Amino acid sequence: MPKLNEIQMRDPYVLLVGDTYYLYGSTDKDIWKANGVGFDVYCSKDGLEAFEGPFPAFRPKEDFWSEKNFWAPEVYFYKDAYYMFATFLPKDGGHRGTAVLKSKSPMGPFAVQGKEPVTPKDWECLDGTLYIENQIPYMVFCHEWQQVGDGKICSMPLNTDLTEYMEEPSLLFTASSAKWAKPLENRAPGSYVTDGPYFYTATDGSLLMLWSSYGENRKYRIGVARSLSGKLKGPWVQEEEPLYSADGGHGMLFLSKENKLYLSIHTPNDSPNERPIFLGVEDKDGKLSLTGEKIGAVL
Repeated sequence: MPKLNEIQMRDPYVLLVGDTYYLYGSTDKDIWKANGVGFDVYCSKDGLEAFEGPFPAFRPKEDFWSEKNFWAPEVYFYKDAYYMFATFLPKDGGHRGTAVLKSKSPMGPFAVQGKEPVTPKDWECLDGTLYIENQIPYMVFCHEWQQVGDGKICSMPLNTDLTEYMEEPSLLFTASSAKWAKPLENRAPGSYVTDGPYFYTATDGSLLMLWSSYGENRKYRIGVARSLSGKLKGPWVQEEEPLYSADGGHGMLFLSKENKLYLSIHTPNDSPNERPIFLGVEDKDGKLSLTGEKIGAVL
């Protein structure tokens, strides 16, 4: 069973089903330039130190409409099936975006629904996540800095089978709204990254969103935004300081079988050295902080 520091993975996502942890992520060795192989899943019933696998969760068919940038799978149980939100770059000059895949099992195989991403066709997008409010499913995603400069996080309601959006996307906030986020060096002025939105309802009922960008010295970081209304529409305000600053990001939160809260991230933020690690988190009256507990090792 490989330990966490033996698994090359970006964007690690943990799903607990029964007594089994499922670990997903961007598992291609070169996610930037090489053609995508697919997504793998790792499993553990014995804790979070080591996982069995990898097992193939998704492999594209010959006629699949994408061949590169297989990124950031997240898996949810919704209604009667497991749904994977994942980013792909369409062939023939299409725009990168998040598609929705479906399976009867968290192990897969996951099958892509539709012939293109669900995100707007003429937008550069990535890192779609699922949020349900008043029984309406929403995709929340990043409108990329490469197209808009100041990266955006947007939301849009989906139809009941998650195959298309029902209204035009709404802006939740831009990257520059966080004081800790810094513009990219050697890029056009005002270029800020948004990555990896993820929702968490705190113990005091606050609606929080984790998301990633770059801070000082181009260190990848995780910040926390808070909805003042407690609703998806916001308004959203940014915590003054990031939750994690030591060159790691694309975080999500999960509860262990012992009901302990963990932050799952990849660090460091460079290939091929990125590894998943799990960090203990305290939720004190809706304020998140790291406890110092760490599962996994940084290379």
